[in-house]
Amino acid sequence: MAGLTGRVAFVTGASQGIGRACALQLAEAGAVIALAARNEEKLAAVAREIEAKGGQAATFRMDVSNEDEVKTAAKAAIERFGKIEILVNNAGVTRDMLLMRMKRTDWDSVIQTNLTGAFLTTQAVISSMLKQRWGRIINITSVFGQMGQVGQANYSASKAGLIGFTMAMAREVASRSITVNAVAPGYIETAMTEGLSAELKAKVHEMIPLGRAGTDMDVAHAVRFLASEEAGYITGQTLKVNGGMLMG
Repeated sequence: MAGLTGRVAFVTGASQGIGRACALQLAEAGAVIALAARNEEKLAAVAREIEAKGGQAATFRMDVSNEDEVKTAAKAAIERFGKIEILVNNAGVTRDMLLMRMKRTDWDSVIQTNLTGAFLTTQAVISSMLKQRWGRIINITSVFGQMGQVGQANYSASKAGLIGFTMAMAREVASRSITVNAVAPGYIETAMTEGLSAELKAKVHEMIPLGRAGTDMDVAHAVRFLASEEAGYITGQTLKVNGGMLMG
């Protein structure tokens, strides 16, 4: 796989989990990384990881649900590195509850972060890609945006919306050699899933043909591929990284 030397990547939700893994993989491929998230301390730790391996990174404190913060962070990253060519829309939250008990604030919070946040961040960086006439936008969605999940009407709706957003954007910017794809993880071992009981984890594993949970690096490897030159003829697609949990 060709490297990403000279490319500049902007990764949201980069302070931990899948976002951190994506940042590390893109940096390993040679990209300079703009790390964006709300937790400055954790962002700094990821930046040190990248720099310890010879990479280059800078941190930008940002809440994707806040339009002003998104615009400020994107502008600062472009001023720092001169451009943004790869965007990983990864930041996301959950507020799980059965629909009949779900509060409007729980619905709004998840939609605003997971879906509107991707819209705001893409809008803030797309002009740089159009100017370069090259770009990669990779949206992290979810298997539950494709098959639904009890207690996650808000989360599933936000992730399904992200798939529609991916396809629409792919059509809008294809003429400028910008690809837009999504990666849909299945059950991934992260800090979010650590608290689940052993019994529930065992049941989930039974649903996965490969018989194991995925890792953040399983997702990051897919993101690295979609950011590469080799993926230049792939756009508007959703790549399932779920161990066979959902096929077709």
